[in-house]
Amino acid sequence: MPNVFFSYCHADEALRDQLEKQLSMLKRQGVIETWHDRRIGAGQEIDEIIDERINSDEIILLLVSPDFLASDYCYNIEMKRALERHDTKEAIVIPVILRHCDWHPAPFGKLMATPQDGKPVTAWPDRDEAFLQVAQAVRKAAARWQGSASPMSAPVQAAPAAPQAPALGPRSSNLRLTKTFTQRDKDRFQIETFEYIARYFENSLKELESRNLDYECTFRQVDANRFFATIYRGGKDVARATIFMGGDMLGSGIHYLQGESLASHSYNECLTVDADDQSLFLTSLGMSPYGRRDRKLSQEGAAETLWETVIAPLQQRR
Repeated sequence: MPNVFFSYCHADEALRDQLEKQLSMLKRQGVIETWHDRRIGAGQEIDEIIDERINSDEIILLLVSPDFLASDYCYNIEMKRALERHDTKEAIVIPVILRHCDWHPAPFGKLMATPQDGKPVTAWPDRDEAFLQVAQAVRKAAARWQGSASPMSAPVQAAPAAPQAPALGPRSSNLRLTKTFTQRDKDRFQIETFEYIARYFENSLKELESRNLDYECTFRQVDANRFFATIYRGGKDVARATIFMGGDMLGSGIHYLQGESLASHSYNECLTVDADDQSLFLTSLGMSPYGRRDRKLSQEGAAETLWETVIAPLQQRR
């Protein structure tokens, strides 16, 4: 099984512990083993042991934070060696973004980070959900590693060898090719996003109610294309919202309307699906104070934009 090495700064030790707990099922199933410098025993040479692990473990997690980037040891020694092994396919390196920091220009900025969209673990409303995404990324990496491992025994009569790829040498890193998305792709993405927003609102309303004893919240799914969200304080409604897809003469899009309504001819904000040469995303018309037209929104970003439209007025000082 592959071994997982934690490259981290001790300032993030508590977050590292939480991540390791989320990896417990993978360890119980024998998918991975984990190692970090707190496993070094008394009397052992610290640098020697770390050097041995960073040069042998198959999956290396870079636990990225301002402290990680500021650490000469993490940045110049562990990260540098990890990326060398990643480039030669001796290991799989996964950047795990723990806290907000300027990590994109770093050498590992070219790699797909986790959690989703590189959103820091500490910025998620539910950190368990963020660490679950990290665990799922580790599970996939372990499967890739095991799938690429060479078998121990060879057949008696080998098949003719396939042409060998040219030896690695100097090459460009500019290898990105344009992707195209059909209208079917965009329609599916819009439906999936609406369903995500519905779950996001339902869970957020439940959590809001549980944290504030004087508030009551209701979520009502009218049909596959519409739901209502209502917030009460002391029995008085202080926020009502309708989220719906499509509408009379409105065309495609996910619409926000203040209040509860079954009509579909007006809205206070609209999110539409767009695409660049690499991915699908959503954009806001910028009609509410909390939507910006220049942002490429993920599904979570879209949900949070609409949620903020509902919740922000209640957070203002009275």
